Amino acid sequence: MEIDSRLLRYFVAVAEELSFSRAAARLHLSQPPLSHAIRQLEDNLGVRLFERSSRHVALTPAGQALYKEARFLLQRNADVRQLVRRIHAGLEGEVKIGFVGSMLYRGLPAWLTHCQSRYPGVARALQELNSAEQIGLVARGGLDIGLVHANPVTDELTAETLLIEPFVLCLPAGHVLAGNGHVDLAVLAGEPFIFFASAVSPVYYELLLRMCLDAGFMPTVRYEARHWLSAVSLVAQGMGVSIVPRSLAACGLEGVAYLRFDHTQRSETQMIWARGSASRIVHNHLDLLRDWFAARAGPALD
Repeated sequence: MEIDSRLLRYFVAVAEELSFSRAAARLHLSQPPLSHAIRQLEDNLGVRLFERSSRHVALTPAGQALYKEARFLLQRNADVRQLVRRIHAGLEGEVKIGFVGSMLYRGLPAWLTHCQSRYPGVARALQELNSAEQIGLVARGGLDIGLVHANPVTDELTAETLLIEPFVLCLPAGHVLAGNGHVDLAVLAGEPFIFFASAVSPVYYELLLRMCLDAGFMPTVRYEARHWLSAVSLVAQGMGVSIVPRSLAACGLEGVAYLRFDHTQRSETQMIWARGSASRIVHNHLDLLRDWFAARAGPALD
């Protein structure tokens, strides 16, 4: 049999005050409705909960047993209400976030630390995936937010630019041009190039190709890498030269040099999510991403 939580709350007040008048004042009620509520509870349960006299109120053994359970049930009810409200406000729960590996050098770890301090009750499940994989998973509900290289997305997704940065040349540290701060891309026309794989991101492949063509040559693409860090690692091994986003200079990999060159193309990172998503927890994290990266935007792009 279900017991009205209102009746339980009235019962606990009387049990703790052992006075109907004091309990009524505590509950901001007059005494007759409180007395009626306690009689209703006793009738529902078929037991006496209080021994009453004109000057004395005491719990019966049944009342003592109910008091322990009633306090637990009322606290549990309050906890559930609070949990539901916190989930509705995006303060509790889990958010699933995908990211391309280069986000590790664009401030993602620091942003996650910021998230933990801002929303400590939220668990964040992260997966490193390429852009195409993330786009598919966000569309199917497998991810809540994706951090991707700029790519066309389907109508069911929303994409917003998170940050924009220039590209730099990545050369082996022993390369004859490695000591230069700035070079023309055309001087690398005869070098073997390492491109971002066209199968993983045709947008990035075409960007790199366009820069070479604009510089007046068709590049010899010797290797295609599935991750930017893989491209830098191949350069470090002397396998060729590459064009990478400027943030990769922070990866800490030895054996490479980064040089500026004149170009108009930019590396763009987007955050994506399901169009029309009503999840507060997702929008809280989208706001954190938006504000975090906007506050840390670098100087005008060179």
